[in-house]
Amino acid sequence: MTYHKIAKEKMYICEYCDSYIKMKSSERIDFLLDSDTWEPMDQQMRSLDPIHFDSLDPLHFDKMKRNERETGLSEAVETGTGKLNGIKIAMGVMDFRFVGGSMGSVVGEKITRLIEHATKEFLPLIIVCASGGARMQEGSLSLMQMAKISSALSNYRDQKNKSNQKLFYISILTTPTTGGVTASFAMLGDIIIAEPDAYIAFAGKRVIEELFHIEVPEGSQEAEVLFEKGFLDLIVPRNLLKSVLTELLQFHSFRFDPTLLSPKLIRRLFQN
Repeated sequence: MTYHKIAKEKMYICEYCDSYIKMKSSERIDFLLDSDTWEPMDQQMRSLDPIHFDSLDPLHFDKMKRNERETGLSEAVETGTGKLNGIKIAMGVMDFRFVGGSMGSVVGEKITRLIEHATKEFLPLIIVCASGGARMQEGSLSLMQMAKISSALSNYRDQKNKSNQKLFYISILTTPTTGGVTASFAMLGDIIIAEPDAYIAFAGKRVIEELFHIEVPEGSQEAEVLFEKGFLDLIVPRNLLKSVLTELLQFHSFRFDPTLLSPKLIRRLFQN
C-alpha cells in the first residue's frame, strides 16, 4: 500500500520494492516535457468499427465508449509536439488502459501523421510504447498499420537538413510492449530504450507454450535479458529518463533554441 501522492512524487516507482507502476499517458507527458509546452494533435480521431465487429460482439461499441469515459482518451495513443529541456520534439505516448493499448486504424493513423509532421518540421521523434499489439477487433486492417508506420519511419530516416544532419527517432519500451507494436515501430528506433523489468515480447509466454509445446523460462521476456541478447540499447530508470533523452538529443545535434521559448515561460524566467 502506498499513497497516490507519494507514488506520483516518485514517478510511480514503489518506495518499498522499487517496482514500476503503470503510468497514464498524460502523466508520462507531464514527467518528460517542459510545463505548458505540450501541443496535442488529432485528438478527435476515433475508431469506427471498420469490419463490423459489433455483429459478433454487440457490446463492442459499449466497451469502446466505456474506455473513453474511464480514461478520458479518444484512442490508445496521444500524439503531439512539446519541448524537452527546451528542445522541441514530436512525441507519441501509448496508454495501456485504453483497450490494452491495442493498435487499430486510428492509432496507426495518428502515429503516421505524427511521423509525417516530424519529417516536415525536421523534429526529433520519441514514441513511448505500451501495448498488447494489434487490435483483433479490426482484423487485418490493424496489421496493415505496421507497414504504414514502418514506411513513414523509413521516409523520416531519409531526411537531411542543409548541414547534412539526419533526423533521430528514440523508441521507449515499457510494460507491456508486445505483438504488432514490437514487430514494427517499437523496434525501429535509432536508439531503443527500455524501463527496468519491462515486459517485451512478440507472443506471450502462454501462447508460445501452448502453440509450440515448449517451456518459456521465467523472466526471459524481460528487458534485462533482451538487453544481454542485443535487442536494446539502454535500460534507463524512469527518474533518469528525461536527462538521458536530453543528452542523446544534444549528442545528435538537437539543442535548446531560446527563440522557441513561449512568452509565458519568458515571463516566468524573468520573475524568478
